[in-house]
Order: sequence, then structure tokens, then C-alpha cells
Amino acid sequence: MDKTRTLGIVALGAAAATALAGCAGGADDADGTELTVWLTTQEPNQREAVDALVAAYEEKADVTITVEERSVDQHKDAMRQIAGTDSGPDVYWYWEGSGLGGELVDVGMSLDLTDYYAQYGWEDRFTPASLAGITQYGGFHGVPWTLQGEGIYYNKELFAQAGVEDVPATYDELVDAADALVDAGITPIEFGGTVNWDVMRLLDSLVETECGAQTADELNTGDGDWGAEPCVTDAFTELAAWGDAYLNDGFMGISNDDAAQLFFSGQAAMSLEGTWYNAQVVDNGLDPEDVGIFPFPTGTDRLYGFGEAYYVNAATDHPDEAAAFLDFLTSEEGQEIAGSNWGALSVNKDVPVDESNPLNAVWADVFAASDAGMYTNNDQNFSTAETTEYWRIQNSVLTGDLDPADAGAEFQAYRDANG
Repeated sequence: MDKTRTLGIVALGAAAATALAGCAGGADDADGTELTVWLTTQEPNQREAVDALVAAYEEKADVTITVEERSVDQHKDAMRQIAGTDSGPDVYWYWEGSGLGGELVDVGMSLDLTDYYAQYGWEDRFTPASLAGITQYGGFHGVPWTLQGEGIYYNKELFAQAGVEDVPATYDELVDAADALVDAGITPIEFGGTVNWDVMRLLDSLVETECGAQTADELNTGDGDWGAEPCVTDAFTELAAWGDAYLNDGFMGISNDDAAQLFFSGQAAMSLEGTWYNAQVVDNGLDPEDVGIFPFPTGTDRLYGFGEAYYVNAATDHPDEAAAFLDFLTSEEGQEIAGSNWGALSVNKDVPVDESNPLNAVWADVFAASDAGMYTNNDQNFSTAETTEYWRIQNSVLTGDLDPADAGAEFQAYRDANG
């Protein structure tokens, strides 16, 4: 991360520190230690599991756990506001990508847990894939909570109605399936455009498809030139085509939650979601046997996805208690309580696949077949400012206000001016 970007986070945190009360380190009282944990707003099934995890741990330890939830964007804002200060929670949940978790590591907010990894034997607990995001900054920052894969969920009955007999294995076959669905009067895929990261999943996948793994990595995480690669124009051209022909009507004006109801109610045939969606499929009344999953067919054999972790705030007054809590969360006992509410597969390699939801086993097969690595959501690769510009350009292409041929150069111009 460059100095300008790092100092920008520190300045934001210092200026807004007073907006969030208290300092890191839960209060000590006569009844023991209080730890504060910050999360994004949880789905009902996740909220129930959080309560069960907290209750189980409080029975074991002389610790009170206070959980604070915020929406995705509010959580990001809150974390950036307290970055570089002594404020904030003892433990926080966050994404592992360099543009999110990495920002907080760079400003010294995340406590390096190397000593605790040795104390608890955590390096032997977690799957190698889930540890990759923890060790990418040097040392051990956080403990893995999920390794999320993202792919296309599809309604088997709607595919059959449209005459789509085979799961698309190539991008051309995916487009053919979308055309068949349109011909059958069925909305091929749903997105909610008011949350930019939802439609971004489609754009990220199209960049991977059109540019290939090596060039996509150079563009997303290296020094690639978005204005010089013809494949970038191809990706934005395909994005515009999907917006015109295959996405739900009015997608730019609704949220991801509202759009998801189109899939749950059988009004849209596909949804580009992740492993967390398994539980939501069941919670919204679908029979998981009627739903299939396949990776977005980019042709690179890489799986789209990301890791999530629990981090210890470097400013906490209670690092030992925080580490002990994280040890419980990721233990076999804790993972049994957590179940598959956050993902299809546990990051604890000794925890078997929860087969109570058949979609978990589908994801296990997808992960097993994806040995070419992963590509990550770009809001985790880019800085906050770059992400905002990426979304602006994405939306401008979808609304017809920006020619796809100009999109890459416009994004690169922004990066050059603000790098």
C-alpha cells in the first residue's frame, strides 16, 4: 500500500474517532472481563448462532461478550473511522482482502497473533487455503472464519422449462442458456444495483473471463493498465449486454435483498452468490434439491471467492481473553454450534461437511475441483477510493452514460492521478 493511501486512513480515523464511543478493550468489572465484538448485520439464522456461541463461551469463561452489528457499509465506515486510534472493539470481523482487512493491517490496527498461533496450535487447525489470507501480510493477522466461494445458483425447474438441459461449462454456453431463458419469458439472473458490490460480481467475473487469469491479476492486484488492454473493453461490453438483455427489470433501483426475492420466488433463474447463500435458500422456503450451483465459467478454472476473519484489535487491553474467545469460535465445539450458517465448509480441517443442507456437499465438490486457485472480489483488491470509482464506471456503463470502449481508460486515468 502506498503512503498516501495509508495516511488517508489514519487521518480519517483520527478525525472521526470521537464519533465512536470508548476505547479498545472491554471494561473490567466485578464479574470479570467484557469483550466487545463488531460484526456486520447477521441473517436471522446467523444471529441465532452468534447468540448460541456467546452463551456457550460465557458459561466457560469469566468473560462477558458484547456484540455490536452494523450494515456492511456502516461496518466499513466504522472500522475506517477508528483505524489508527485507540478506539474500537476488542475483536472485529472483516474481509481479508488487501483493500479491506489489509488496510487495517497496514495502519497497525490488527494484532499479529503469531504467539497465539503457537500457544493454541492454530496453524495445524486450519485448512491451508483458509490460512493464505491470514499470512499474506507477514505474521498471522486474524483467525480464519470462512473461505467463501462464489458461483451461480440456478433454479433447476426454470432451466428445464427453458430447455436448458446441461449446466453451462463455458461462457458461450452460459450466454446460450440466458438466451433460452429470455425466449421462455424467464428473467435469466437477478442483481440489485443500489448496492454496487452486487453487480460488481458480474463485472469481476467478466474481467476474469475476457482477460484470463494472468492479465486479470495484473489489472486487479498489480500494475496492469486498464486503458491498454483490449480485453477490458470486451469485459465492459459484455457487462452492458447483460444489463440490456439478461438482468431483472429495474435492477439499478433495488437492493440485493429485494433482488434475491426474485430468485427465491422463482421469478429469476439464476443468482450470482456465495456459500453463505445455502442457508438463505432454505430460510426462504426453497428445497435445496431444486437448486444447483456451478462456478461462473470464466475458462480459467479459478474459483471466485474470498476469505473472512476475526481480528484482534492491537489496542485492546485484553489480548489474551480475545485470543481465548477466538480459540473457542474456531474449535470443533464452536464450529459445531456455528454449523454452516456462514459458509458451506468449515475452516477447521477436522470438521466434516454439514450434510443437513445438500448444497454444502455441492460446494465441497466445487472446491475440490478448483485446483487453479481463486480470484477475489475487486472491492477487496482496490483501495476504498478506487473501489468507488470502479463502481461509478460500472454503473455508468450499465446506464449507457459511458461507452464500454472508454471505461478502462477512464478507470486507469483515475488510478494514475490518485495512485
